[in-house]
Amino acid sequence: MPSTPMPADKRFPRSVFGTGSEPDARFSLANERTFLAWIRTGLALLASGVALEALSLGIHPGFRLAASLLLLVAGLVTPIQAWFGWKRTESALRQEAPLPSAPLTIFLTVVVTAVGILVLIGVLVR
Repeated sequence: MPSTPMPADKRFPRSVFGTGSEPDARFSLANERTFLAWIRTGLALLASGVALEALSLGIHPGFRLAASLLLLVAGLVTPIQAWFGWKRTESALRQEAPLPSAPLTIFLTVVVTAVGILVLIGVLVR
């Protein structure tokens, strides 16, 4: 006997589940896995920022601090953006609309590149 989906008024967030129709569960589960991957990425960025500053590495202190702060900020922004990305994608799935782009990718590309440059310069000028 197939189960009936939970009513939209019982699911969070209502702004997502209260619109459109129930998509194929595989797509919703894939969206959830993507959200969790972004959460893991945020945790890795936070851990990297803490480790870079906490460990006694041969990097100029100013450049090390700047790189650590960039990683920590990225680690804080990533889960927030992941939540909004999950909502936009789930809404698009429910309304059979085109999937939205992932604006977090360009942000993380810039941050990771900047951190790499700061660490490289910090190693060279120590």
